[in-house]
Amino acid sequence: MKIKSNSVLPQIRFLLVMSALCCVSAVGQLSVAKPDYVVARPVINMYRSASAESEVVSQAIYGSGVLLLEEKAGWIHIRTGDDYTGWVAAEDVIAHQGDYSLVGKAVRVVQLSANIYREPDTTKHAPVLNLPWEARLEVLSTNVDQGGRWLQVKLVNGQTAYVEQGNVSANLPALTIDETIRLARRFLGITYTWGGVSSYGFDCSGFTQMLVRQRGIMMPRDADVQANWSGVTPVERKDLQPGDLLFFGGSAAKITHTGMYIGNGEFIHDTTHTHPEVQISKLDDMPWAKLLVAARRVK
Repeated sequence: MKIKSNSVLPQIRFLLVMSALCCVSAVGQLSVAKPDYVVARPVINMYRSASAESEVVSQAIYGSGVLLLEEKAGWIHIRTGDDYTGWVAAEDVIAHQGDYSLVGKAVRVVQLSANIYREPDTTKHAPVLNLPWEARLEVLSTNVDQGGRWLQVKLVNGQTAYVEQGNVSANLPALTIDETIRLARRFLGITYTWGGVSSYGFDCSGFTQMLVRQRGIMMPRDADVQANWSGVTPVERKDLQPGDLLFFGGSAAKITHTGMYIGNGEFIHDTTHTHPEVQISKLDDMPWAKLLVAARRVK
């Protein structure tokens, strides 16, 4: 039920692209064009104020570049690639050195999570990191082993590490609506997390924003803003098609939840209702039949 907005901006296997990339393609979580910092932990919380006691407003994912807005005693006020702002602990980001995952060979995690190792072996040592869906890595070498199983990567802190190629990809094409719905089903059971934007835990609008992003479209972060975004058009319930976005609440002016219609009277969403996780529900069931207040189709 992520609706508190601080942004008003509307708007199978590894394939390594050998030419320089300015960033991972739009189907991945966006970085800002010229970042001041890079996210240095798998997922970091963005707070409403410079305190871990304040509300979590969103999150940012490993390897994403962010802009500096303000600094305050161990805290940094940042802006993410989707124009969202929040405060993060200074220890959760590293000053950008000019090229991490933005210039050169950049890849993103395409599994629900991926282990990163200190050497190209899964058994000798524990992973140095476990990264979520869409986390960014910079490739150093593809010539690690004869079987082509491993990539050598540079971590945000400059450390060299290794990832299995089946866990990452570069420049993924935008998905069709049918492909997006198939992808959405991969996240069934992922827990609900207020402010969440990753496969470690989404909130409702973070989940739908991620799904629309896989189509190559950057949608605003919060449910109420999504419903009023210029990139969507209103749809009547009788005209619903798979891929349409559904908005729920007390009224069209008080939207508190969102999900994606998948056909046959069903929709997929991340909710705290009954069991807090990504799940499929029926529009005719309560409370959804009563709470549905708007439907939108992405243009």
